[in-house]
Amino acid sequence: MSAVAAIDCGTNTIKLLIGTHGSGGLDVAVREARMVRLGQGLDASGVIADEALGRAFAAIDEYAGLIRDHGVDRVRFVATSATRDAGNADAFTAGVRDRLGVEPEVVSGSEEAALAFDGAARHLRHAPDLPVLVLDIGGGSTELIRGSSLTAPPSAAHSMDVGSVRLHERHLRSDPPTMVEVSACVRDIDDHLDQSPVSPARAATVVGVAGTITTIAAGVLDLPAYDRAAIDQAVLAVEDVHALVDRLVAMTVNERLALPWMHPGRADVIAAGGLILSRVLRRAPVDALVVSESDILDGIAWSLVD
Repeated sequence: MSAVAAIDCGTNTIKLLIGTHGSGGLDVAVREARMVRLGQGLDASGVIADEALGRAFAAIDEYAGLIRDHGVDRVRFVATSATRDAGNADAFTAGVRDRLGVEPEVVSGSEEAALAFDGAARHLRHAPDLPVLVLDIGGGSTELIRGSSLTAPPSAAHSMDVGSVRLHERHLRSDPPTMVEVSACVRDIDDHLDQSPVSPARAATVVGVAGTITTIAAGVLDLPAYDRAAIDQAVLAVEDVHALVDRLVAMTVNERLALPWMHPGRADVIAAGGLILSRVLRRAPVDALVVSESDILDGIAWSLVD
């Protein structure tokens, strides 16, 4: 059975999945993530910083070795918000091509949303109330994806130019953030939500994916360490989510680093990401959030085996 490799390159993290299509679904042999902060300073400068390119290429070199070791037949490299926005995206594209022998796809926001919805929807263990809103908070953008069926493409999707890294760099410059900074960040999020054609108010179920949400889930669950199995498919009370976000926003970075479930590469930007999550949930008529560890990475992998 042939193996495929999916790579999701976002603003904060580059992730790899190597797997095969088995009788029970996607049989995953490798799932790795490296926080490289590709979007470092991008919102202000408009270009990917040289040191960010270096971190990204080091991770891709590592992934290239894993791909060779597993005899992968097909590779799909999807680049999202940071590379859509960068004036020097060609340098990144050339570096990926040299290391992996594939052309990175700088996908549109709508394609990113469709892949994220597919990755999350296929993995849900229990039939949700419809329509489902899949919420994907990245470093540079946030996707709102609504579907009236789990087996069909999403009925509506929108990519907002707000993400954990982008908003942290734009607004939350103090440690901890000041009330003025937090208020400005919230206004920015609300302005984008006001303009979004995909309204959380129409969701019967909200499914959250990607690192901001899974990290917050670990905190709500009060885990002694980050535990993918415990987090996947967890159902969290919305009020508990709001309470943890408020707590994280009030903390210093060092205080967040001391949390046993916090990844060091996420500690500085988790407040901005948490505010996005909280503002979306305040508009959704739900009292619980479903958390999925399957996301756009799984959607990319499925696109190679379907």
